[in-house]
Formats: sequence, C-alpha cells, structure tokens
Amino acid sequence: MPRPFAPQSAFVGSSDYQLLPFRFHRLDQQTEILVNECGEFLFVPEGTARKIIQKEFPANSELYPTLKAKHFIYDESSSPLLDVLAAKYRTKFGFIYGSTKLHIFVVTLRCDHSCHYCQVSRQTLNQGQFDMSRDVATAAVDMMLQCPSKHITLEFQGGEPLLAFDTIKYIVSIAKDGAARLGKELDIVITSNLAFLTDDILNYCKAHEIKLSTSLDGPEFIHNSNRPRPGGDSYKVTIEGINRARRALGSSRVAALMTTTQLSLQHPIEIIDEYVRQSFHTIFLRPISPYGFALRSQHKTGYETDAFFEFYKAGLDHILELNRRGYNLVEIYTQILLRKILTPEGTGYVDLQSPSGAGLNVLVYNYDGSAYATDEARMLAEMKDYTFKLGRVLTNSRADIFTSPAFVALLQQGCNQSLPGCSDCAFQSYCGADPVYHHATQGDMTGHRPTSGFCRRNMKVMEHLFSLLRSGDSFIQDVFWGWVTDRNLAEMRASIPQ
Repeated sequence: MPRPFAPQSAFVGSSDYQLLPFRFHRLDQQTEILVNECGEFLFVPEGTARKIIQKEFPANSELYPTLKAKHFIYDESSSPLLDVLAAKYRTKFGFIYGSTKLHIFVVTLRCDHSCHYCQVSRQTLNQGQFDMSRDVATAAVDMMLQCPSKHITLEFQGGEPLLAFDTIKYIVSIAKDGAARLGKELDIVITSNLAFLTDDILNYCKAHEIKLSTSLDGPEFIHNSNRPRPGGDSYKVTIEGINRARRALGSSRVAALMTTTQLSLQHPIEIIDEYVRQSFHTIFLRPISPYGFALRSQHKTGYETDAFFEFYKAGLDHILELNRRGYNLVEIYTQILLRKILTPEGTGYVDLQSPSGAGLNVLVYNYDGSAYATDEARMLAEMKDYTFKLGRVLTNSRADIFTSPAFVALLQQGCNQSLPGCSDCAFQSYCGADPVYHHATQGDMTGHRPTSGFCRRNMKVMEHLFSLLRSGDSFIQDVFWGWVTDRNLAEMRASIPQ
C-alpha cells in the first residue's frame, strides 16, 4: 500500500527559527550579500538581513527554505543540515592539517639584477659568503622533513639561486632521499631570472622533475625598466630562458610571475598581451610588496590602492575578453578568491588564510640559517626588523621554532575571526589576517582595517567579483567555474548535453 503524501504544512518551516552565524554587505542600493561561516552566499534584496535578524521573515516565503539550506537560519527540522554545515566548516579549514607544506630555501643573496622593487639586499656575484653552507642546508632539510605533511613543496630562492647550483644539487639529493625514506611526496621549484641557465642545469632539472618559475613583468620596455641588469637585456635573457626551459622541460613546468609597478599601472593590456604572446595561460596581477629594500625605491614603484584596483579591473576585463575570443587565460588571484567564494575548499595561498599561514603553512630558511615565518618576514629582517624571526636551524629544534614568541604572536594576531574590523565583515571567510603586512605598513600586527591597504584592496576586488557573479552573464559564469575547476571553457561546454 503506497504511503500517503504528507500535508503541505509538513513542508513549511516554523517562523520560530533561530539564527546561525552570518554576515552581510550592501553590494548596491538594491542588493545585499549574505555570507555564512563557510563562505556560502546569497544575493538578496536590500533590507533582508534586517528582517531575518529581527525575526520578521515569514516561514512561507520563497526564500525561507533557501536560507535553511544555505545555513543562515535553522528550525526544529534542521538537525541533519547542521551536520552538513559542520562538514563544510572542517573542509574549509583543511589547510591547517599537516602543518607546513611550503619550504623556501634562500641559497644565496648574490644576483646580477638590480630590480627597483627588490625586497632584499642583493649581493654582487663574487660575494660567496652570502651562500648557504652545507651545515645550514643539512639542518634546514632535516627540519623540513620533520613536518607532518605528506606533501611538501621545496622552493629555491635568492638572490639568484642558479648562482649556487651546487648547493641546490646537494639539498635536492638529501631531501629526495629523506622524503622517500619517510614516504613523503616532494615537489621542487627553482625561482630564477634564468640569466645563468645552462644545458647542464636544464638536464638536471629534467632528470629530477624540477619546475622553473621566473619573472616576466610585461613587454620589453616594462620588463627592462623594472628589472635592470648589466647590458640592459633583461627581457631578452628572460624570454630566451623561458623558451629553452620549455623545450627541455615542457611548457607545464615553466611558470612566470609579474610585479605591478607605477609603470605597469599604465599598461595592463600590454602586459597581458605579452603573456599571451609568450603562450602563457596564467597571469597573476600581483601588487608590489611594501617590504625591505623595496621601500627605498617607493617613489619609483609605489602607488595607491585605488590605482592598483583600476589596473586590476581593466586587466580582468581584458582577460575575460581574451577568453571570449577563445584564448584560455586565468588570472590567478581571481582564481584563488573564486575558489574560496564558490567552493568550501581552502587554499594554499598564505596571504588569504586565517589562521594566518605565516609559519603554519610556510617556512623560510635563509642562507645564514635563520628561519622566518614568511618570505616577507625575511625581507623585514633585511631592514633589521627581526619581529618574525622564529629561530636558527643550527641551534633550534622544530619545537623551538613553533613555540617561539614570534610564532605565538602570529597565531594570536593571525585569526581574522577575532580581529576588529574583520570579525563582522561579510568577506571575512574569503580573506586573511596577514599580520606581517600590517606590522610592516602600520606598525601593528592587528592593523587598522579602515586604513589598511590590504583590506581596501581585497574589499574592492571582492565587491567587483560579486558584481560580476551577480550580473547574470552566463559566459563569465562559465569562465569563472572553469577557473575554479581547472577546466577550460571548451572542455566545460563540451561536457554540457546539447
């Protein structure tokens, strides 16, 4: 005998609902964004948040079941849904598990470039005392392998790390042996200007599956201006290096990164078109970092947040247009934010983590054996600010590093859930705390959000992305979901039944 349908009243929620934690933001005069603890969001008419909070929201409204399903409210029938909310919350903070995954080895400070925005005190090519010793390298690798994470990224930086390639080979050898013994997976990246790239280095990288990352600031006139070297041929050397590395390693193992200077702000289209011309499919419209020796050239490189946002917005518009024409190009910062907005997954991007990823997800081992919470913390130390120095690999244990006063302070100030100006922000679950940035720019790890460049920049970018999501443009929706799922537009459309 079939069961009878329950009466309609069984499917109508009670108006005696309770509130779950959520925040809201007015996107425009007609629209609010509601965001819950896991980052799920709803576009609703202006005034909806007030009605929900004041318990004026009728149970028979069309929006009521959506508010329940999206975990903004709950009533007597919501128990299973709260279990789902808990699972999403655990997923969101999954980046904490396994502790430090990115380990940066600064094998030398020597470099042939004199970039305007360089954040460290580079040394001339004959200053071998600024290379990492084998004792420091051995101790740093040992500390890296002690981290609980099963998947580790080992990144070599400088200066110019290829100037200390024997040190790189030694570290790779002992790190790979140790990782194999402990059952850990190891990714290896060398960040280089490619000026000293040789066939022997390329053959070694191929044999050991090492990736190369370089700087490409745009077309020749921008790159040469931002990154001068003797002979004035920085761009030519970089492009030749990229092409040689691609032939030897494959295009997927060669990446490029740009830094935005005052000159860059005037040329977003030209910079992006250069990446297309060089057959890259990702670009990171990255603002300049206000750390270390970069501050000395701020008159050449610095700019206001509003200027960078206009650069970013024009750049993103052009990238979307290129995708519309059929060229698959991803803007990395947008991709990171969209993953946080559209999925419950966390990301490995330290700046947008809460608790802060400084130390927790990245450690930097300097050439002299000092350990820092982030690369930016190392850059501050170059200016004699040792606030975020966690210890020394030759004299301190991993336990010492992670119980140091500097690390404890980072944890205390690194959760935006409890920071003034962040705790009630609708975009909190997509953003980070970045205590290193706020210490460097405001002299206070907590920071003052209304005047924080970090806060203003992210607020503007997120408002813009939500406006694009709200626009209803199906092409933009397809592109954004493609970026989130790492599928290009052609693949996505081919998978949709016609």
